[in-house]
Amino acid sequence: MNKATERAAPWVTTALLLLLWWLIVAAFRIESFVLPSPLESVAALGIIVGCFRLAYAALYPILIAFNSVPKAALVPILVIWFGVGTVPAVITAFMLSFFPVVVNVATGFATIEPELLDVLRALGATRWDMVLKVGMPRSLPYFFASLKIAITLSFVGTVIAEIVAGNNGIGNVMLIASSNFNVPLVFAALLVVGTMGIGMYAIFAALEQRFAGWSVRGGGIEFAGGG
Repeated sequence: MNKATERAAPWVTTALLLLLWWLIVAAFRIESFVLPSPLESVAALGIIVGCFRLAYAALYPILIAFNSVPKAALVPILVIWFGVGTVPAVITAFMLSFFPVVVNVATGFATIEPELLDVLRALGATRWDMVLKVGMPRSLPYFFASLKIAITLSFVGTVIAEIVAGNNGIGNVMLIASSNFNVPLVFAALLVVGTMGIGMYAIFAALEQRFAGWSVRGGGIEFAGGG
């Protein structure tokens, strides 16, 4: 076994375990209190980054560097590791949607008013009480806002991976159609992707209204007309 294989083995194993984790949770519809999905675990990472200054200082630069890497440039590497197919598309979608979820959840925790935390400490609340009763409700609007961004980015990542190294999927259909100058089919595929994106966005917007509707103030900002 050469050194390159040895270096790649931990990363490949980690990616396979994440994929297996997501498939198990989705296939058996396991409740989050039994086994959370990778996405929920990403949110948990955001909680850690937002709650602990040391974690924020240690992990935030790494997250910035990770998000700065063009994900399309990683698709050929994923193909070398996992082969052509669905796996590179899933991983690319995850890499694109990972950053906004973590950053937004961390922001929700990091922007809690210090006065509120002081009151809770005076009432004898532990750090865990603050996380459960203040931090998590406070971060819900940020979490759902990031989900609505992440779902659109995940479609972008999936289509890019299917175009670059897919043997099926909408991206592959667009690639074949464009090579045959079948422009109507290309636009049809774009409409399908847009429709799926709108549908997923609507689902997360409904969930946001259900679980974090209290954060929306009626009326919004109104500007008085001049004249």
